[in-house]
Amino acid sequence: MKEKKFTMPTSFTTLLILTALVAIMTFIIPAGQYEYVDGTPIAGTYQVVEQNTQGLWDIVKAPIEGFKGAIDVVLFVLVLGGCLGVLFETKAIDAALSKVVKRLEGREKIMIPIIMCICAIGGTTYGMAEETIAFYPILFPILLAAGYDVVTGVMVVFLGAGAGIAGGIVNPFSVGIGSNLAGISLGDGIVCRVILFLSYLTFAIFFVMRYAENVRKNPEKSIVYDLRAETNADFIKNTSTDVPEFDKKRKLVISIFGLMFVIMIIGIIPWGSKFNIHIFENFHNFLLGVPVLGTIIGNSTPLGDWYFTEMTMLFLVGAILIGKVYSYNEKQIVNLFVFGAKDILSVALVLGVAKGLSVVMTNGLIIDTILHFGEQMLAPLKAELFPAISYLLYIPMSFLIPSSSGLQTATIPILAPLSDFIGIGREFVVMACQAGAETMNYISPTQAVLLGALTLAKIPYERWLKHILPYFIGTIIITGVVLTLGSIFL
Repeated sequence: MKEKKFTMPTSFTTLLILTALVAIMTFIIPAGQYEYVDGTPIAGTYQVVEQNTQGLWDIVKAPIEGFKGAIDVVLFVLVLGGCLGVLFETKAIDAALSKVVKRLEGREKIMIPIIMCICAIGGTTYGMAEETIAFYPILFPILLAAGYDVVTGVMVVFLGAGAGIAGGIVNPFSVGIGSNLAGISLGDGIVCRVILFLSYLTFAIFFVMRYAENVRKNPEKSIVYDLRAETNADFIKNTSTDVPEFDKKRKLVISIFGLMFVIMIIGIIPWGSKFNIHIFENFHNFLLGVPVLGTIIGNSTPLGDWYFTEMTMLFLVGAILIGKVYSYNEKQIVNLFVFGAKDILSVALVLGVAKGLSVVMTNGLIIDTILHFGEQMLAPLKAELFPAISYLLYIPMSFLIPSSSGLQTATIPILAPLSDFIGIGREFVVMACQAGAETMNYISPTQAVLLGALTLAKIPYERWLKHILPYFIGTIIITGVVLTLGSIFL
């Protein structure tokens, strides 16, 4: 009889199991409540209250209630997925990257950091991950011809995008969802996220360039040198990969997509309340005061006060514009939009199921008890160490819940209020979560994008693991330093 191999359960199953365990905890953990002011628990106000246990009905009901509580985020994710569905069909991103690769052919030493920067921008803006698989067949033949190996090709794309995701400046799937759950603006912590992003990218480029140059000068330094006949075969035979042309339409599509993120960044930064800059608010009021024009514009929100509703509108309009620029008819735009939303539906579903965890804890009146326990544990701890410790906790947690969105939804409602007790901004918990989730992805044997790249390049996982461990450790050190210094000076 063939033995069944153990496989990690999906994020859905893991979250449902955790929801059931949390419900059981409502029978064991004493119920309690804090006094709150503007959503912030007040230290020293915790009181034990009457138990409100959660049964089977409550467990099944929790994900449904979770969807209701996260509807603005869920809708945003679906609309963003629809917009990406239209964008990806144009192949504008593939064409732009291919154009860069072709232009830099023969100057591969310069190509490596440039491609990594492009991938990092994709990671930090919209969480570019699965779509990077299409870039490897374009990149591998050129790097191999220049004397590098397939490992270099995997690192250029995977670590480049990873640096962007871990240091996500405006990534809606990480910092966007996390900030919403923490009850803060997406603009909070943006300076520290920029520093984190640049630190990751600099380290990634250094790590890749060092290895690449060693392999170019001495091919035996390649970790797959003995497998080169197998790893290189497919890409040496097919060095002329068909790539889409970067024509005028695709250039315009890229321009529109880039402009959308520029508008989003400007829209989410609280210019007036944080920096006392009122130019956008004043211009908005001026437009609304213009006869006829103000009526046509309607009840709009000024840049700087945007949140998920406004960002959802932005990407909905962006999807239509991209489709029209590429001469898609109404039916094609709708079909592509629906396909894109369907492709990202799992993320939206995970959000609802993960939100069910906090629903059970809140209804069971144990979330404040857990916060009280955390408050006591944090009492002897130096406040500046809290973000780094949170980050270290998130690395193993992300293995259990591989969905970064699900991880944020399940944990930030607990960890974010804890930061209030020691005077650390909630934005540092959001950063710790997004960085911890991606750090684990560098070595996780269940990470789909990593395994897809390694399978395509025929790189054994155990060799990748041994090779990438120094980078994994370096990332941990960089994150700990930046988060600690950021909590002190920013």
